Amino acid sequence: MSDSAGLQFVSSYAFEAMQKVDVVRLAALSDPELRLLLPCLVRMALCAPADQSQAWAQDKKLILRLLSGVEAVNSIVALLSVDFHALEQDARKEQQLRHKAGGSNGESILVSQLQHGLTLEFEHSDPLRRLRLALSELLAIMNKVTDSNGEFFMKSSELFESPVYLEEVADVLCILQAELPSLLPIIDVAEALLHVRNGDWFLCLLVANVPDSFNEVCRGLIKNGERQDEESMGGRRRTEALRQLCQMNPSQALNIRAMVVEECHLPGLGVALTLDYKPDTADDAVSPLVSYVSGLLLGTNGKVRTWFSMFIRNGQQRKRESSSVLWQMRRQLLLELVAILPRSRSTHVPNDSESDAESSSGYSGLREEHVVKASALLRLYCALMGIAGLRPTDEEAEQLLQLMTSRPPATPAGVRFVSLSFCKLLAFPTLVSTPEQEQLMVMWLSWMIKEEEYFESAAGVAASFGEMLLLVAMYFHSNQLSAIIELVCSTLGMKIAIKPSSLSKMKTIFTQEIFTEQVVTAHAVRVAVTNNLSANITGFLPIHCIYQLLRSRAFTKHKVSIKDWIYRQLCETSTPLHTQLLPLIDVYINSILTPASKANPEATNQPITEQEILAVFLGSAPGEGGRGRQRYSITTQLLILYYILSYEEALLVSTKALALMQRKPRSYSATLMDQIPIKYLITQAQGLQQELGGLHSALLRLLATNYPHLCMVEDWVCEEEVTGTLPLLRRMLLPSNTCRYSQSQLHEAFQKLPSSGPRLMRILEHLTLLSAGDLMPYAEALTGSMTLLLQPGVPRRILQTLNKLWMVLNTVMPRRLWVMTVNALQPSAKMARQQTYSQNDLMVDPLIVLRCHRRVYRCPPLMDIVLHMLNGYLLASKAYLNSHLKETADLDRQSQTISNLGLTGQPDTPEVTREELKNALLAAQDSAAVQILLEVCLPSSEGQQLGSEGESLLSSVRGPAEPGGGDGEPEGGLLSDLREVQCLICCLLHQMFIADPNIAKLVHFQGYPQALLPLTVAGIPSIHICLDFIPELLAQPQLEKQIFAIQLLSHLCTQYALPKSLSVARLAVSVMATLLTVLTRAKRFSFFMPTLPCLVAFCQAFPPLYDDVSALLVQVGQVCASDVATKARDIDPLIARLQYLKQKPQEVLGAGASKLSLSQRTAEQLGGADSDVQLCYRIEATFMDIISTSLHGL
Repeated sequence: MSDSAGLQFVSSYAFEAMQKVDVVRLAALSDPELRLLLPCLVRMALCAPADQSQAWAQDKKLILRLLSGVEAVNSIVALLSVDFHALEQDARKEQQLRHKAGGSNGESILVSQLQHGLTLEFEHSDPLRRLRLALSELLAIMNKVTDSNGEFFMKSSELFESPVYLEEVADVLCILQAELPSLLPIIDVAEALLHVRNGDWFLCLLVANVPDSFNEVCRGLIKNGERQDEESMGGRRRTEALRQLCQMNPSQALNIRAMVVEECHLPGLGVALTLDYKPDTADDAVSPLVSYVSGLLLGTNGKVRTWFSMFIRNGQQRKRESSSVLWQMRRQLLLELVAILPRSRSTHVPNDSESDAESSSGYSGLREEHVVKASALLRLYCALMGIAGLRPTDEEAEQLLQLMTSRPPATPAGVRFVSLSFCKLLAFPTLVSTPEQEQLMVMWLSWMIKEEEYFESAAGVAASFGEMLLLVAMYFHSNQLSAIIELVCSTLGMKIAIKPSSLSKMKTIFTQEIFTEQVVTAHAVRVAVTNNLSANITGFLPIHCIYQLLRSRAFTKHKVSIKDWIYRQLCETSTPLHTQLLPLIDVYINSILTPASKANPEATNQPITEQEILAVFLGSAPGEGGRGRQRYSITTQLLILYYILSYEEALLVSTKALALMQRKPRSYSATLMDQIPIKYLITQAQGLQQELGGLHSALLRLLATNYPHLCMVEDWVCEEEVTGTLPLLRRMLLPSNTCRYSQSQLHEAFQKLPSSGPRLMRILEHLTLLSAGDLMPYAEALTGSMTLLLQPGVPRRILQTLNKLWMVLNTVMPRRLWVMTVNALQPSAKMARQQTYSQNDLMVDPLIVLRCHRRVYRCPPLMDIVLHMLNGYLLASKAYLNSHLKETADLDRQSQTISNLGLTGQPDTPEVTREELKNALLAAQDSAAVQILLEVCLPSSEGQQLGSEGESLLSSVRGPAEPGGGDGEPEGGLLSDLREVQCLICCLLHQMFIADPNIAKLVHFQGYPQALLPLTVAGIPSIHICLDFIPELLAQPQLEKQIFAIQLLSHLCTQYALPKSLSVARLAVSVMATLLTVLTRAKRFSFFMPTLPCLVAFCQAFPPLYDDVSALLVQVGQVCASDVATKARDIDPLIARLQYLKQKPQEVLGAGASKLSLSQRTAEQLGGADSDVQLCYRIEATFMDIISTSLHGL
């Protein structure tokens, strides 16, 4: 608003004095400055104050003394003498009149017809008329503003434009607003003043005389302002007025700027206030302008970002104007940029010799105190160009390139500056337009490559710009332009729209001049690994570069070995786990197994050697080797474990593909795997899940696939017991000298059993307080002495404590522990040839576990351990055979190819056959284990009898009987060792049947002693699944299987009286009736003698079957009686009794006992006489049993 350029505004000193009513400072003002504040001072002196204090009375006297010498005070006093109430009424009447007249300037109540111009009338009028003239003019402008609907206009008013009367008009305006605040709200008056010349001057005077209204007026002007202030005259006038107000009260300038951002109005005002702002203490780091504009464009408020970006875009569309706030801002930014440029920077490009000399003499050196400011300026220009669409001028582009290619000192801030400059070059390659500039950029990039290592070491940072250079070069070689754009945006910290086509020039420079692919791979291997790599180290690291090169197969293509680098980096890791480590291992394994191209199948990376792997795990478990400290971190060991397991799994998955390529990468040996404490490492990882990210879950997945015996549910439950709260509290009671007992003392106590029982118990109780890791050194002594506990007289508490310690050790070293335990529990060497088994032997033949000392079968704590190992090795055997099948698939394919030479039309059967053979072997193993365990459940007398008949698997597994091998304790009673062993075995069989129901089917098709049926049906809850296949078992042609099916069904019906059981029982009765008609006499006797008692259980469980069973018994009796009759034996009384029993069972209740005993006695007398006779009496006894049970049930 240049129309008020020659007028004197209220100074900030005077405004502050008015705000604080500082009379001393007011007295120091000059007469022209004081003249501007007279309306407020006169009212202050004449009006009755609310403050009646003595201090104000003194200040008022000083104000009166100050005003006494000013002539203009009299005119203001005269203005205040007017009747403002009457004036307000006339003004309101005039407003109503104008409202009715539609806003036309007709008759006026405030002012009668003017004889002369408004200025002359004002000059010749008395105070009242002056007030009326000014009020009428102001109300007219305010009404027009209200009716304009936001369209800006300029009102030509002679009263507000005459320079002679400006001060008198200002006095009148201030008095009117102060005396008539309801008629003239100060915000409305401020809006009206924007539409007249000198409006900003009047507005400043008005606010200076009412200093408390400053914030109110500013907020009102901003709220009513335009979204883009430089687009219209109204916006520019509003901005200038607010700028003058803030110059009058500079302490509120930043608050007003905050209001601008909050309302998203008048962006030019925010910039102008920032340009006007002069902080009390200069900040050398970043200027206020850079901070403000960066905050708007890089903040989180998208609305503010869009609003200010529109201000930049719109401002560029107009011609360059020196008065434009945008160009003022750009000029100021350019000045700040030039101010921090190195003194010797120019567009002259020295030759190589010059560059070396000048670099050593400080050529292009950015001063250290300017680095942070330079980084802030670079980010700001990136935001202006990328987000707000700023098009730099040639001068701006030249100076920016000079700044970007300057060389900062080797500090963390310098590393950050170089990274930002590099990304800005990639984001805005148009900054490089001339060949000289391109040569300058190439020299700067070459300097980056040369100085990267020095910067990293001198600055003390792990993430330098060298890794970013490598990464970008790799992305260019693999044409991953979108990845480069993502990298640039993440480094700059802003989302910029970069067209991939704009990177073509940079791609050519990188791939052909600076970083050829061979140079990239050779340089990457020489890059030092990141020490103590963890997720806490941010930025782009060497691992990112190696990962991309591995993905693009650059190392194998150029025959560069990367194995050593990856191994060193894995050894330099710590928690929290860096997110790039697992993808690096995965892509490395893929590069080992999969060639880069089919034309060159040998182009693969080398795997990590077994010696290097063993070096990582040397002394990893506590107590091993006598060393408490580990050379490598737990993170390194877990990563190497993940590598091994992933490698083995990938090798199995890709076996067929490798066989087609005639490649066979070596698998890691079983000896190596045995030396790695897998379970201990997994236990450690479980406690570090938050810091290891997804590594723990990935390891569990690999274990479940390749080592299922290490993922058994009961082991996890046991680990919860070992690592729970109660064991922790017990260990808190452990004295400081945790190694009070040595392994030799423990071994000696075992050797002196049973006399050393109390001492051994003390040692074992002490060991229970140790953690699983601290207990590991005692494992060999504990397992090696197990057979000594089989002697008679060993206290049960010792056995139970040993079982507990074994389970604790099982949580950290299961595989070694199992092998030691199996070898320790073998029979003594005198009876059988003792052999030391390996882990592989036990996985090939899990039944070796059961070849233990026979007394173990009657020692429940040790039997529990044996069953645990058996279950684990059965699972391990499955995994072993599966992997073996995949490993040898190529051999089978080769043999098939040889056998099919010259033959066509042969089906591809060998693969199916191998799978079937494997399944058959596993089924045979499982069923054999179940049969042996069932034989263990038999009492010793029955087991020996069974063994003597040559049918016992148990005797074949455990070898000849040992002398003096009796169990030494009775097996009867509910609390016997036999009963406890039976419970343990039934629990394991229950788990096996649930895991694979086919095992239950196979075992029951094979059959087992009938004496075990009550135990299995009652002790194995999952045995009810036998109801599904009993009909199939009844359909077998072998009579023994049919008998076993009926006997099994009779016990199932008693245990599970279900509708399904009823239907199967009815089927069994029907099958028995059918067999009666087809069996010969001898087979009839051998079938019905063991099965007839089963009918009692059927009727007891399901009374509706009574009629069918009775009919069957009568029918069997008739057949037998007819055979007996052919031998002239009088059997008619028996038939008559059977018919009587069937028709009138109730009448038999009284004499049932005597008849039953008679029939049994007769059967005993005639037992050896005739089979049909025996069967007849068995039928009668069955009848009596059915009647007895049914009547007792009632």
